[in-house]
Amino acid sequence: MGKMFFVDLTRCTACRGCQIACKQWKNLPAEKTRNSGSHQNPPDLSAQTIRLVRFKEAADKDGKVGWNFFPEQCRHCLTPVCVDVADMAVPGAMLRDEETGAVLATEKTATLSPEDVKAVSEACPYNIPRHDAASGRIVKCDMCIDRVREGLAPACVTSCPTGCMNFGDEEEIRELARKRLEEVQKDCPGAVLGDTDLVRVICLFKDAPAEYYDYAVADASRTMLARAGQTRPARSVSRRDLFQRVLRG
Repeated sequence: MGKMFFVDLTRCTACRGCQIACKQWKNLPAEKTRNSGSHQNPPDLSAQTIRLVRFKEAADKDGKVGWNFFPEQCRHCLTPVCVDVADMAVPGAMLRDEETGAVLATEKTATLSPEDVKAVSEACPYNIPRHDAASGRIVKCDMCIDRVREGLAPACVTSCPTGCMNFGDEEEIRELARKRLEEVQKDCPGAVLGDTDLVRVICLFKDAPAEYYDYAVADASRTMLARAGQTRPARSVSRRDLFQRVLRG
């Protein structure tokens, strides 16, 4: 069944503990940034920041403006199209771990051509993979698989002080998400769980997912298949087959 995250966005305070814990565990450096008019920092994911708490202003039904916070990471798709695309160019460049379901970018991604790297990035409906110019590798969240294999929770989960971040076996997490949705819908009828049948990172949204981030949930229209053939994988594949894979996750 594998492992899953449940991210309860109604409990996120944007403390960014998960963001810092990720950097500490992965030995990732801080990034030099500048004020862009938002408390969000840095402004996007990168090779040095593979987990980021996003900030977005949103107005409620009464017009009162507040913040929606979205701790972003790789969603670890149940059927990861990035793995399929990378494998067509360099077999084994990206893998799905059979035991946990974690989607992993291996050292072989350094042998992908720039066109292949672009294809992998554009195949992701969540806009996650980033390219590390220094190592040549694709980088992204790996579910802290080194910790998980030792029976530990991912670093981001252990740092969360509010119960926003949760991690466990798939059946356990799905039940937790279902129960919490029922509770939240009593006060917020529009609350939803995002992409529950596509990914291993299930998020509970109090408002519409678009009110958190443009790529909060999958949208196949944004992937490489809808870009008028601007990008093609390194090897031939049926557009219909790949499109179906994107829709499945």
